[in-house]
Amino acid sequence: MSSWTSLRLSTRFASLPSAFYSQVSPTPLENSRFIAWNEPLALQLGFAPEAHLDAEIKQALSGDAIVSPCQPLAMKYAGHQFGVYNPDLGDGRGLLLGEITAQNGEVFDLHIKGAGLTPYSRMGDGRAVLRSTIREYLCSEAMSGLGIATTRALGMLVSDTPVYREKTEPGALLIRAATSHIRFGHFEHFFYTNQIDHLTLLADKVIEWYWPELSNQAKPYVAMFERIVDNTALMIAKWQAYGFAHGVMNTDNMSVLGQTFDYGPFAFLDDYEPSFICNHSDYQGRYAFDQQPRVALWNLSALAHALSPLIEHQDLEQALANYETLLGRYYSAQMRSKLGLVSAAPQDSELFDDMFTLLADNHTDYTRFFRALSSVDQDDTQAVIDLFIDRDRARAWLERYLARAALELNGAGELLSDEQRCLAMRKVNPKYILRNYLAQIAIDKAEQGDYSEVQHLAALLANPYDEQPSHDVYANLPPSWGKKMEISCSS
Repeated sequence: MSSWTSLRLSTRFASLPSAFYSQVSPTPLENSRFIAWNEPLALQLGFAPEAHLDAEIKQALSGDAIVSPCQPLAMKYAGHQFGVYNPDLGDGRGLLLGEITAQNGEVFDLHIKGAGLTPYSRMGDGRAVLRSTIREYLCSEAMSGLGIATTRALGMLVSDTPVYREKTEPGALLIRAATSHIRFGHFEHFFYTNQIDHLTLLADKVIEWYWPELSNQAKPYVAMFERIVDNTALMIAKWQAYGFAHGVMNTDNMSVLGQTFDYGPFAFLDDYEPSFICNHSDYQGRYAFDQQPRVALWNLSALAHALSPLIEHQDLEQALANYETLLGRYYSAQMRSKLGLVSAAPQDSELFDDMFTLLADNHTDYTRFFRALSSVDQDDTQAVIDLFIDRDRARAWLERYLARAALELNGAGELLSDEQRCLAMRKVNPKYILRNYLAQIAIDKAEQGDYSEVQHLAALLANPYDEQPSHDVYANLPPSWGKKMEISCSS
């Protein structure tokens, strides 16, 4: 049995000046109880399986008690929401308990979401409902399984506390582990309030905690911003390659480490629709799927403005100018990997463009297409062609693709076989993704007191590339009611 005192806990963010946060005691939920515990992550962090957690750990993680050395706090930040600056932001329903050092030496924030009112709750109640908590729990673990940088979900609790949204729902709590909770909006807050000393301190701490090697650079702050630009470009490239729409890319939802952060109205693409909007509050389509690369650059520009007291204008401009090059390089590498193409050939751009046009014109399921393409060594090519309405056009493109793929060489300089290529492709083209309808089924069952589907989906999505024949139903096309679901921020 692991005890609280056996964990490697610290409170480094709480050691910063009070301008960075407000100390807040959690407001306990009524009759809270664990309904999910991420055992693989828990073991990495030094926790035991749920059955062997002592009462003190459960009290600390549920917000029922403050256990030393924790100093719960709500971070203060600001941000641009749908392009409009909002100074009145901060952790409105989440609290940072402290930091924990994992078995491998990596430091994670321990954070509880849904812990009650804070000074930054504005008109909210500081609570999280069961459905939104399930969605974040499942998606953060699904993204981790895909290999996309993300915050992680350590555990989840439900309670008898009523929470009022569109209807009365059970209050829930997410235990989140993240390498950092520092957002672009943290820098914006200190810049717009002219707290340049704190802005400088924040930059120093980001370097010290996450990239200490940058302190030896001639211009450490420039190197820091370049690292943020690079990490953001990589994250966006992976979102686009895997068909993930975040839905609310405000600057306060952008991690300085390039980790996917604050899961709200997200969605993975079903049919390939570049302009897909998953957030029903996004009336202008600002955060549509195909706008995410542009918005990330806009957000980086907002961060650059906030860093202008520390970094020369030309250095900021140069770092921003590198974004599109980095994004293109990362995205090209992702897509080549998904298509099993190692080298570059003159006809590739046209082949890629024609593929995306074909997918969009035929409303073809994005994930199913790439997985089927990864299995042409095992299945007849007809399985790919049958995904399209215009099969003659699909057949013509597939013939071009296979002829191009046949030119690839392996590491020994020999022609790459279909088997070799497809084996590599199946390691980067998932069979299972968190489709919104699957999350909704799990939510519906959970609201009736059955949490088995949540646990089942979490286990399935931890290994999305593996063939799991007994679970093939989870790789099926969504039903008509489950396609292109628009989700609200409280979902």
